[in-house]
Amino acid sequence: MDRKKYRRTDVQGPVRLGNNPAMDLDSLRPVLAAALDEDIGAGDLTTRLMVPDWARATGAIVVKVAGVAAGVDVALELFRMAARDDIAVTRVVEEGARVLPGETLLEIEGPAPVLLRVERTALNFCMRMCGVATLTAQFVERVSGTGARILDTRKTAPGLRRFDKAAVVAGGGENHRQGLYDAVLVKENHLAFGVALAEALAARPAGVPAICEAENLDEFQAAMDAGADVVLLDEFEPENVTAALKLRGDHDLPEIEVSGGITLDNVREYAEAGAERISIGALTHSAKSLDLSMSITPAPTR
Repeated sequence: MDRKKYRRTDVQGPVRLGNNPAMDLDSLRPVLAAALDEDIGAGDLTTRLMVPDWARATGAIVVKVAGVAAGVDVALELFRMAARDDIAVTRVVEEGARVLPGETLLEIEGPAPVLLRVERTALNFCMRMCGVATLTAQFVERVSGTGARILDTRKTAPGLRRFDKAAVVAGGGENHRQGLYDAVLVKENHLAFGVALAEALAARPAGVPAICEAENLDEFQAAMDAGADVVLLDEFEPENVTAALKLRGDHDLPEIEVSGGITLDNVREYAEAGAERISIGALTHSAKSLDLSMSITPAPTR
């Protein structure tokens, strides 16, 4: 694989987060800065005592278990921010690449104090994002050939949603709505206030998709009649997903989404039953971080 060396002066325009064009690190730098400050605070006491300011070092983030690469861009940016351009960072793999134990995600050369200060924050982001991408890829693989798409939910770490969702994309999944602002999603808690569903959907802003949750086939029919673009079948059994597909008939809409109780063991059954979208909160709330490590070695004096 070709290696691409990144320096801040080489970057033109926003730095993209993974392969998701909707997410750029320009807008996420305040989050990254806060994460660095959380760990460094008033200063790295140990490094201050043990490592000369002038010392330089090389480092590499290495994979310890097989998985899917994600968060490489985040780690790159954290080191660049902390070193203020006095650093060379080399990407070894692209976001979404399958990686094996012993493979390197990125290599760094720069001030030793910076590498030591940033190491844990960079690993924390990268490990979490790799874990999300790896779990997503497992679900995507399970439904391969069915036409079903794997989507995330809003069950993300507070303040880290865009990182979590970028990792889902790196794993081959798709993003559901980013927040409450970019789609209508009607649930039973909304219906309890008595506003007519069709009336509410007709009043939504132009171009905004309408998703309606249904807990049974009667609610599916009502959402379809109201003009929903997607009906989310909550806690449906696979045979009832097939029944909903028959109710839809020859129409393309609404798309049929399933959610609730979806696991690696049963996801293919739902896909084969006719689900077109499968949204899974576990992608982001239950993914196990991928085990990574960072080695740091003193560089020869110049």
